Amino acid sequence: MTVRLFVSATLTAGQAVTLDPRQAHYVASVMRLAPGDSIHLFNGRDGEWRTEIAMLTKKSVRLSVVDRVRAQKGPTDLWLAFTPPKGPRLATLIEKATELGVAVLAPIITARSIVRRTNTERLAAIAAEAAEQCGRLTVPAVREAVSLDDLIADWPTDRRLIFCDESRTAPTLTQAIADVPPPVAVLIGPEGGFAAAERERLRAMPAVIAATLGPRILRVDTAAIAALAVYQATAGDWRR
Repeated sequence: MTVRLFVSATLTAGQAVTLDPRQAHYVASVMRLAPGDSIHLFNGRDGEWRTEIAMLTKKSVRLSVVDRVRAQKGPTDLWLAFTPPKGPRLATLIEKATELGVAVLAPIITARSIVRRTNTERLAAIAAEAAEQCGRLTVPAVREAVSLDDLIADWPTDRRLIFCDESRTAPTLTQAIADVPPPVAVLIGPEGGFAAAERERLRAMPAVIAATLGPRILRVDTAAIAALAVYQATAGDWRR
């Protein structure tokens, strides 16, 4: 298995890259690689590059960039706005949304939210690890949590917002997105549902398209994974 790591450094042939302490520990103590072994690096800008370990200790690893193995390619311009679930399900949501090609992760706080603060740095680290594992060349941007009112107030007019409406009066997701061109975002509400006033505000937005995710009540992480998978299969990059 090829080890892939996300770095911030610019990647060009012949360049030396020093891994951060967490990555160095992973390479030296977990994967037990040795000088001369190959590691692939990506930074979201320069494609994916093959490197060789030039120097390795338990606390420090220096790599020499050899050649590019994949040109840079961006993800589908797909956003996910979601109310953070509590406990480990938040990490699952971030990981799976990354695997499903989301470009922006935007936590929101609603009237019925249970989790009202998020650790953006931790969520970004989870997203980076998921990107390393799944083979994508970019890491989703993780935004600071904002209120639903602020999200609505600053919403870009050219991006359609797929509102996953738990009232079940809307068309199915596949019907709703059949003729919707990108850019698109998916909105997942709290497990207690949006308040009536919030639902009315959302439905009044010109950019909003309401859709149902079926006859069963889904948890936030399940709803997000299901909605993203349906979108990617119907209108996203799974069709390429």
